[in-house]
Amino acid sequence: MKNLVYFIGAGPGDPDLITVKGRELLKTADVIIYTGSLVSIKHFKYCKEDMKLYNSAEMTLEEVIGLIEKVHKENKKVIRLHTGDPTIYGAIKEQIDELHKLNIAYEIIPGVSSFTAAAAAIKREFTLPDVSQTIIISRLKGRTSVPENENLERLASIGASMALFLSVAMIDEVVEKLKKGYNKNVAIAVIQRATWEDEKSVIGTLDDIVNKIKEAKIDKTAQILVGDFIDCEYKKSLLYDESFSHEYRKSKGEK
Repeated sequence: MKNLVYFIGAGPGDPDLITVKGRELLKTADVIIYTGSLVSIKHFKYCKEDMKLYNSAEMTLEEVIGLIEKVHKENKKVIRLHTGDPTIYGAIKEQIDELHKLNIAYEIIPGVSSFTAAAAAIKREFTLPDVSQTIIISRLKGRTSVPENENLERLASIGASMALFLSVAMIDEVVEKLKKGYNKNVAIAVIQRATWEDEKSVIGTLDDIVNKIKEAKIDKTAQILVGDFIDCEYKKSLLYDESFSHEYRKSKGEK
């Protein structure tokens, strides 16, 4: 069997939200490089006793790749365990590019993202008929730049449901930009550490959310969800409408 490096999404926090495939692979790992405090240590109770653990928060890209190369040459299984889903703000492209140079094969195992976990935490659906059929995943510019044509005002002007990562510490600026884009007092929710035992959520509007989250002392590790889907009237889906027929069901009265 080919010796692969696995990039695995650990899910948003709750250790039971990793995929079955991801957990089964963890059980066989010789070395796990994980993303610091964002990944629950409860994942590791399923691992081999002699498994070696490395916190990538304390490592540079060169150190991560160097360790992977060393372990791979020893014909041992190495897993790169990322929070949520590794394909969203996971910084995996730069890692897999280096693996290509070293001719090291890899596989990516998807995970539950924190933006879907956050919507579940507040019991909402992003895509409501006649409200929004589009979800925009973005962030406010920080130390990592954002392309100018993806600025928050422009994205908000579309009126779609939005999930903002890595931005709650700049909530005042986020709200200012969203107001310009949505041009109305739209609903907004902030969910901190969705699915963790200390999960915390606040729902409000663009006019009051800043004060609400400051009172709740939320300033990091949180998702910002924005859009009418949080609080609105909507039409029911045709999927279960008795007058709507499709491949698997005839409409009421249809022979």
